[in-house]
Amino acid sequence: MPNNRNTQPDANEQEGLFAAVDALLEEVAQDPLPHPDERKRLREAAGLSQDQIAKALTVRRETVTSWETGRTSPRPPKRAAYARLLEGLSTLHPVNGVNTTAPQPHPETPAPPTPTAHPENPAPPTAEPEPQAPTPTSGHPGGPQPPSPTPTPAPPAEGPALPTPEAAPPAPARTPTRTRTTPTSASTPTATHTPTAGNGPLAVLDGTGHAHAAGGLVLEHPTTGGLPALITWALSSAADLRSPRLHRNGKDGDPLLVLTPAATEALGLPLTLEDRRALRLPDNHPVLKQLAKSKWQLTRRGFGPWARVYRPATPTTGRQCVQLAILPWGALDPRAWGEDTADLPAPELAELLTTYASRVLTPRGSTAVTGLELMTAVRPPTRAARNARTNAWESAPVPGSLTRPVDPAPPEAPDEHPVVASLYPRSHQRTPDQVLDEEAYDWIRDPQLLTDEECTRTHAVGIDVNMAFAAAANRLTVGLGPAAHTKSPRFDPTTPGCWLADLSAIPLDPRLPSPFTPHGKPPTGPAWYATPTLAYAQELGHEIHATEAWLRPESGPYLDAWYTRLRDAYMVTMADLGVTSAMPEPEFLEAMTTHKQDAPIPTAVLSAIKSTVKGGIGKLRERPQGAGYRAGERWPALERPTWRPDIRAAVISTARVNMHRKMNKLATAAGLHPIAVLSDCAVYLSNGPSPLDFLPRTPDGKPLPGGFRLGVSPGMVKHEGTQPLLWAVGMLDEGLNPARHIKGHDAAADGE
Repeated sequence: MPNNRNTQPDANEQEGLFAAVDALLEEVAQDPLPHPDERKRLREAAGLSQDQIAKALTVRRETVTSWETGRTSPRPPKRAAYARLLEGLSTLHPVNGVNTTAPQPHPETPAPPTPTAHPENPAPPTAEPEPQAPTPTSGHPGGPQPPSPTPTPAPPAEGPALPTPEAAPPAPARTPTRTRTTPTSASTPTATHTPTAGNGPLAVLDGTGHAHAAGGLVLEHPTTGGLPALITWALSSAADLRSPRLHRNGKDGDPLLVLTPAATEALGLPLTLEDRRALRLPDNHPVLKQLAKSKWQLTRRGFGPWARVYRPATPTTGRQCVQLAILPWGALDPRAWGEDTADLPAPELAELLTTYASRVLTPRGSTAVTGLELMTAVRPPTRAARNARTNAWESAPVPGSLTRPVDPAPPEAPDEHPVVASLYPRSHQRTPDQVLDEEAYDWIRDPQLLTDEECTRTHAVGIDVNMAFAAAANRLTVGLGPAAHTKSPRFDPTTPGCWLADLSAIPLDPRLPSPFTPHGKPPTGPAWYATPTLAYAQELGHEIHATEAWLRPESGPYLDAWYTRLRDAYMVTMADLGVTSAMPEPEFLEAMTTHKQDAPIPTAVLSAIKSTVKGGIGKLRERPQGAGYRAGERWPALERPTWRPDIRAAVISTARVNMHRKMNKLATAAGLHPIAVLSDCAVYLSNGPSPLDFLPRTPDGKPLPGGFRLGVSPGMVKHEGTQPLLWAVGMLDEGLNPARHIKGHDAAADGE
């Protein structure tokens, strides 16, 4: 009799198989999600943080990170909600007009009209670029800088705010031709953050009638009619120069025309500005008369290295504004962009600037100006809202943004500010209990405190924190509104502001810099401190008793989106240079020694990104410029919402505290003490030339938790330089800072 035991499947087994198949079918039928890269793009385009997404969906921030990297996928019921969010964001922020989450129509079927976001009123430029880039040279944002003009508000748009679409001027009669060329540089970056719209955000004019745009595209532009005809062409659909907004309530970028020396001469402009102090063209110059005759206007700064030409916005024309960068006038500061960047061939320069624009922002002036403008681009102050009573569109504030200029608290104000002039005589030198002094470290150890054991070591090794000020801005709660004065407040580490407290009785190790002062010496009495400094004192176990404070109860993580944008730009650019976060430490150190070789374009982009961070933070406390200024007078920068010395102080305070926390960890866990600190660079004595020769490890060979870690990410460290022990001791004996010269030259020469 045949055995039939295996001819019929077990009922339970079959039900299990059916259930597994049903689960697969159910998973396939779930709400579709865009690619992980697109999920991240949509969130950043809306100016949302991962924390905000996580809070809305009641998940952890790490979960959102996993969704955006593709490591995991959301499961029901979170998946449906996440898909709904992404679909809404895709409607507001389409790529080239395409909703990336909606099913796409068949190629032969006409596509339905794409829904658009709230119409918005076109507005004039909010700040004017300065002619000369004020790149910090003292190792921290806002340090001593060469005089540079101030970004000033452009004239307001005429008429009430109307949500009308923007209309481009008609194209000139001559239709440009387009050809594709390949930039000759072998180091052209391959990754961008913001998808290039149209022909890209900018064009480099070579003086032969050709405009070089993104991806090797060459456009023909008018060669007659002078600068007015060129401005009209740049705004036309024939040029199609545009860059998408970074926030749904922001505005699209204006076209940027970059003039090489040949193009400058072809337009009748001089190769050198005679006015070296104001760095602007005389008002009676023929080119400016041409612009005025064609009803084009200039902002108050006039026609300088970064000139902005515009017509007031109207309901019919919308926004009409073109940015000019004039290379022979020094538009690209070599301290920020590199020595030879302005001399690159036009196709390579177009690729370089387009890469920076797609990862950061289309340049609107120096990198410092662009860093400040980026804050507004990712967190615009206002949005279009419909009035419930009149049903008309009007301007409304965006929550979490800086919406209006506010005066600083007296301790936060620089010496020139009217608030200070009203309290003290002009010749008065304010003391620590009268002024907030939150600056970056510049400290050396007393050479008498070097131990015998330290003197047996052979090398002085410098380590430098990557993007230290950007890392400090991450998740930093800052004040959004004006400060309120309070007497005898109870210290709250979550409230932004400045506090008057006496930390002089706190015992400190003299082999470490004090965490409370930029010079590293212990405080000698009451002084004003930003919230992060006092929060760290409390973290160290000390009670805080403030006698008074200026506090900002309205607060939020204003710089989060700014940090995210710059962090991603930095990481992608480092990847272009062959340095990634997945590298083991020895491989990382090796890559950092050669990453800038034969890669001029990514190297220049990297330099500009770093300068954007430091310059943007420094611009938050821009001081008056020009020989005609008188102390006690207001200056143009005070009229913008982003003139916020308190935010700058909070960022620098956090960066200094972060530095001390790691140095203190090495001191307590491994008995290692630095001999010098300059801003984000610390120098240690070592028995070998590499950071691996002195950085402590756990018993299982991992980096010491809470200490310095080698790596490319912001907040991690890289090798800054190595010198012999006797060289370092000699510097200390002379009262010089070894951290400034550990590379073999002054760190300020690199903008570090």
